[in-house]
Amino acid sequence: MRFRHIFFDLDGTLLPMRQEEFVAHYMPLLAGAYERWRSGIDKRALIATVWDGYRAMVGNDGSKTNREAFWESMEGRLPLPRQEAEAVALDFYSGDFNRAKAATQPTPLAQLAVRRAKENGMAVYLATNPVFPRCATENRIRWAGLDAADFEIITTYEDCRFCKPNPSYFSDLLNRFSLDPEECLMVGNDVEEDLAAGQVGISTFLVTDTMENFKNLPIRSDYQGSLQALADFIGNGSSAWR
Repeated sequence: MRFRHIFFDLDGTLLPMRQEEFVAHYMPLLAGAYERWRSGIDKRALIATVWDGYRAMVGNDGSKTNREAFWESMEGRLPLPRQEAEAVALDFYSGDFNRAKAATQPTPLAQLAVRRAKENGMAVYLATNPVFPRCATENRIRWAGLDAADFEIITTYEDCRFCKPNPSYFSDLLNRFSLDPEECLMVGNDVEEDLAAGQVGISTFLVTDTMENFKNLPIRSDYQGSLQALADFIGNGSSAWR
C-alpha cells in the first residue's frame, strides 16, 4: 500500500488515556476556573452546559465553525457575558488545564511513530477531534512529547466545521489539501470516531492499547495493533511507500 499522508488522532492514540478518566479530571478544573472568576457558580450546571456545547459541535452541519457552534449554544446560559466566558476558557486552557496531564500516560512510542512517518517521506497531520481551542490542543501535543511544528495541520475548533465521527470531517481534510484518499492512512483508537475515515475511502489503523468502542460497534479497520506495532508498521513499510 502506498501511503503518502498519515492522519494521527491525539487523545488515546499519540497521547494514551482513558477518555472518561481524562474528562473526570479536567472538567472540575474548568468549572473551578469559572468559580474563581464568579464566586457561587453552580459547577454542576456549568459542566452540563459545557457538554451541551460539545454536542452542538459534534452536530455541526458545516454552516459555522465549531467555535461558533459551541459559544452560540452557551449564549445566555453562563453567569457572565460570552466574551468574558470565552476569555476565562482561553486563560484556563493556556494554564491550569495542564494539570490534567496527570490523567494521561505519555509514551515515547508517539514520537517514534511520528518520526518514522516523516523519515519515510509521509506528510503528517494531527486529526484530533476539533472540540478544543488551539491553545488546549498545543498543550496536549506537548504532553505527548511532540511539537505543533511536527504536523502539516492541527485541527481545532477555531478552523473546523465538522467533528468526528461525521465523515465530512475527513472529506474536508481531503479537500483542503487536495489529497487522494487512497494515499492516506488514519490512525486512531476510537472505533466510532476514527474508523469513520473509511467511509470516505481512507485506510485506517486502529490502535488497540487504549481502544475505545463505547457503542460496541463492529470493528472494520484495515490494520490494527498496539502503538509499538504501529511504529513498526510505519517503519517496515518505508520501501513500499516511496
